[in-house]
Amino acid sequence: MSLDPADPPSQLVSRPPTGSEVTSRPLSYRDLRRWLGLIVLFAVLAMFVWALESVLLLFAVVFLIAMVLNPLVAALEKRGVKRVLAVALLLLAVLAVVALMLFLVVPPLLNQIGELARRAPEYAGRLRAHFDAFAQRYPVLQQAIPPVDQVANTAGAQATGVATFLLRSTFGIAGGVLAAAVAVLLLLFVLSNPQPLVRAYLELVPDRHRESARRSLVRLLVQMKAWAKGVAINGTITGISTGLLMWWVGVQPALVFGALTFLGEFIPNIGPVIMAIPALFVAASMGASTFGLALLAILFVQQVETNLLVPFILGKEMELNPVSILFFSIAMASLFGLAGAILAVPAAALTKIVLEEFYLRPRGRDRAAIDAQAREIVSNRATLED
Repeated sequence: MSLDPADPPSQLVSRPPTGSEVTSRPLSYRDLRRWLGLIVLFAVLAMFVWALESVLLLFAVVFLIAMVLNPLVAALEKRGVKRVLAVALLLLAVLAVVALMLFLVVPPLLNQIGELARRAPEYAGRLRAHFDAFAQRYPVLQQAIPPVDQVANTAGAQATGVATFLLRSTFGIAGGVLAAAVAVLLLLFVLSNPQPLVRAYLELVPDRHRESARRSLVRLLVQMKAWAKGVAINGTITGISTGLLMWWVGVQPALVFGALTFLGEFIPNIGPVIMAIPALFVAASMGASTFGLALLAILFVQQVETNLLVPFILGKEMELNPVSILFFSIAMASLFGLAGAILAVPAAALTKIVLEEFYLRPRGRDRAAIDAQAREIVSNRATLED
């Protein structure tokens, strides 16, 4: 529409440039200073986070436990129980369960672990004897297979690395009890009155992003509940199944191997595989047939977990790709040790939620169209369009 001098002044108001009218301009000295300032700010923030690694991990674990337990506290509140009393009752119940496990399960578990450590040289000798017999039966393979001493030294070094990975934690042994006491006290404070923390979180977010921040927190609470339920259910099923199958095959101590499998569920993907190594080591010392049965039993449990339990329990709620879970598991374990490996799935869920709520959702991306394009690329049916 063309304007002439007779048009009213309201039609002569200038409008901001849009689309192709926006022209690029060269990088100015002011822009360079702004980018350098951002880089320095992120570097200082990274150093600050690295220096407070132990404290931040402690708070992260406490907040994770608080998000898992908050639905139970809210359920008690709906029944007329005061929140402080509900938190106290819940923590007492958790402590009672832990004490019962320490009284009933830990003593025989420690005895069996000691027996396993005592008989480790015997198992190693048996394994070497089976290896020598196999090499004599098939002399062609004797040159291709490295010497048994070299295999044992390599396996020992790898086992030491695995043990270091599993036992490495942010907190030292001397400060472990103090850290646990501080964590329980902090958890009590967070669960007793979490509203100020949530209010502060929402107040710090700019108004234009507050709805995305609210949705992110709600989604994270739902997914952490699903994660805790999935880990508990999967760990119980796989632990009991592994223990029973090892007992049926004759690989002892079955209780230890079942408990290790349960603990391995807290480290997704790689945890159960690492925890299966001691059982396979003992089975290999008992002969090829026992080793084959133990390997089949472990593979059966892992396949049932991967293809049935994980998709059914975690897949519907969390919708996390196994590749992303594996990446976060390795990255978090490399950065923060065992605590980081346990926090891998929550970190992956948080990253996915933040990207979806603050980046993808405001842009109104057509999810169906993007999925169709991805299927075309994977099926090799995609073409270049002009």
